[in-house]
Amino acid sequence: MKSVLSIKKPKTNTLPLIFDSPHSGHHYPDDFDHICDHLTLERAEDKYVDDLFESAPDHGAHLLLAHFPRSYIDVNRSHDDIDTELLDGHWQGDFPIFPTNRSDAGIGLIRRLVKPGIPVYERDLSSDEIIARIENYYRPYHNALADLIEGAHYNFGQAWHINCHSMPSSSAYPKRPIGLIGNQPKPSDFVLGDRDGTTCDPAFTRVLRDFIKSLGYTVTINDPFKGVELVEKYSNPARGYHSIQIEINKALYMNDDTNEKTANYEVLKAHIGNINAFIAEHIESRLIPLAAD
Repeated sequence: MKSVLSIKKPKTNTLPLIFDSPHSGHHYPDDFDHICDHLTLERAEDKYVDDLFESAPDHGAHLLLAHFPRSYIDVNRSHDDIDTELLDGHWQGDFPIFPTNRSDAGIGLIRRLVKPGIPVYERDLSSDEIIARIENYYRPYHNALADLIEGAHYNFGQAWHINCHSMPSSSAYPKRPIGLIGNQPKPSDFVLGDRDGTTCDPAFTRVLRDFIKSLGYTVTINDPFKGVELVEKYSNPARGYHSIQIEINKALYMNDDTNEKTANYEVLKAHIGNINAFIAEHIESRLIPLAAD
């Protein structure tokens, strides 16, 4: 089995800063056994996000990357969010399952639908298959992220986690309109998710929004995406654990239909490099020297 993840280490003075890209993996396991076409599966990836954020280690951050696709198993779901419609019988695992509305929609821990009306499989999955994916892919990723965050917190008394994603252009329209382009609603270029201020210092969310807006982009907070399992699980702002999700509109850098990069790709990548540098400078300015009372 190929490596399921990689960790890019800081190239300069280490900060308590961890970026992760859980949905940009594109090494498809041999036992996936999907029936939908590969291009459709690829559209479910956060295509190129691993590359867009590759400069994070240049600014003192760790960068954690999943190599497997989210359509195989989604680490941004709870481990027990298992779709009963996929099972070939009763659940045989050693923990109870609690399907959420995401499983009902076919996009739980293990995807049943790659998009509405298009199934991933033509068969049911056994409990053993699902457990193997949890043990071999899900747990290693979560263990690696937890170790990075806990290590940062141990050494600095705080940890900042930047959860990196991209969103289809069709999903980038906030529920609260932010304006019009011609007669059409204006989409968000970036969405920052801190689950309504519960996973990250709201002041950081606002200064990050303002910096990204200064680069010429439209930015919304918690609309239409607030963050899911990863930012919720690894955050506790009161104790110095800060976690925020960044969603980037795919239309800024790629063709949603063909998955090909557009001419604006390198411009956006340079701007994300600026964002990485801004985040690192902000975190460095927040470091509190450890001293005896």
